[in-house]
Amino acid sequence: MFSIENERPDHAAEIEELLDEAFGPGRYAKTAQRLREGNAPAPGLSYVAFSGEGEARRMVGALSFWPILIGGAPALMLGPLAVKPELRGKGCGIQLMERGLADAKRLGHRIVILVGDAPYYARVGFGPVPPGRVLMPGPVDLARLLYRELDIGAFSNVSGAVTKPDGV
Repeated sequence: MFSIENERPDHAAEIEELLDEAFGPGRYAKTAQRLREGNAPAPGLSYVAFSGEGEARRMVGALSFWPILIGGAPALMLGPLAVKPELRGKGCGIQLMERGLADAKRLGHRIVILVGDAPYYARVGFGPVPPGRVLMPGPVDLARLLYRELDIGAFSNVSGAVTKPDGV
């Protein structure tokens, strides 16, 4: 088990180190990064995971959600999700997502999208975006463009370009 906490400002440097370790400098070139630049994470929906206790306690994972619009409809984008490489496959990422998705639903969010590995994210209810429904602001492998409804039917009439919220 991992201890999941809401991200605090004093976690920032450690999160950046974790993201660098997990993704390297190429993370800044990804299309999803265009939607994070100049945007701010959704309030209350950024998390860190710790393992160990006392002096052995260390940050091992991080996750944030970002407000976006899909054809003008409000939604969230999940990511980045980072876990220490030596702990991948141990449940940390799933635990972070389960907490975040439950909190997002509780806060009234209805749709979450991401770009990632379909079999992995299917474990928390994500599936492929139907072809032609969502246009990202840059190149994306459409097989990796996934969505999850937090309310049944929330995605049924949503389509269009993914953009940052107005004013961002």
